[in-house]
Amino acid sequence: MSLYLVVKVIWVLSALLSNGPKDPGTSTADWVTLNMVTVGMSAIGVALGLALAQQWGRRIPAQPLIFLAWTGAGFLIPMVPYMVVSAVLSAAGISAGGEDGGTSGGGQVMPAWEMVFISVGFAGMAVGLAIALPIYMRERWPDAFVGRLGNDLITVAPARSPRDLCMVRAVLAVSSALGLLWLYWAIGGTLGLDLAHREMDLNERLLSGNSGIWAFIGAWSIWVVTTRQHAARLPLWVPMSLAFAASGSLFAWSGWKLSMAVLRPGGYMPPEHPVVTLVQHAFAIGAGIAILAGLVQTYRDRAANRSTQV
Repeated sequence: MSLYLVVKVIWVLSALLSNGPKDPGTSTADWVTLNMVTVGMSAIGVALGLALAQQWGRRIPAQPLIFLAWTGAGFLIPMVPYMVVSAVLSAAGISAGGEDGGTSGGGQVMPAWEMVFISVGFAGMAVGLAIALPIYMRERWPDAFVGRLGNDLITVAPARSPRDLCMVRAVLAVSSALGLLWLYWAIGGTLGLDLAHREMDLNERLLSGNSGIWAFIGAWSIWVVTTRQHAARLPLWVPMSLAFAASGSLFAWSGWKLSMAVLRPGGYMPPEHPVVTLVQHAFAIGAGIAILAGLVQTYRDRAANRSTQV
């Protein structure tokens, strides 16, 4: 992630020292502000990586660490399938038309070294988090990851109340509806899009499809974690890890896209109608938070059950 950080710092300094923004359609103030946000995000990513790898990371209070790990994992881990598909398309000579989060715009070709630094930064941090984060969390909070869903007598959580199950069904419905909508756009659907202003390019459709898949992963994961139906022998760490990454993706990416749609830096226009943009991202943020809350409650139930068993 430090490689990505270097590129962003250079972009900001270049804009401030007279070269102006890389996108001629964006003001210097918008360019610097947007990229300073990503500078801060990547600096936090570097600190998070160090915290997961060093002993002092075990002493960080749980709440801020989980929040930063959740959003960082949400931004990056679900992007691994998208990066693989993009790489395959690029190798086949197919241009997806995408840009770095909408901040490198103007249709300019990025220098090769910048593309390498950004790609290695994203892919390296994504793969690193996918490996390191479950290991760290399993060591620090084993009750959330050790055992199987249904037949571990020490760690089985108590049955959910009807109210809890109703909430889980609501989250399942919202996540599934979002997944269907995003996959519909990915395969070329146009309902809900603002075609009068612009159309989705191939890159945006790939991202939409990727988001749709992870919305379904989040729905499935929280369902089996909270109900343990038809998956009693499944290792607990599988749905817990998937739900953690999927819920973080719903929260982080929809929070980012909603902010972009509201602030519109450089005249950015989302491809959806304004009402559709607001509704889908608001529901996605809420679903992400609800899934995380379900995971935390599962951990607390299992920890309490273990203490009573002991």
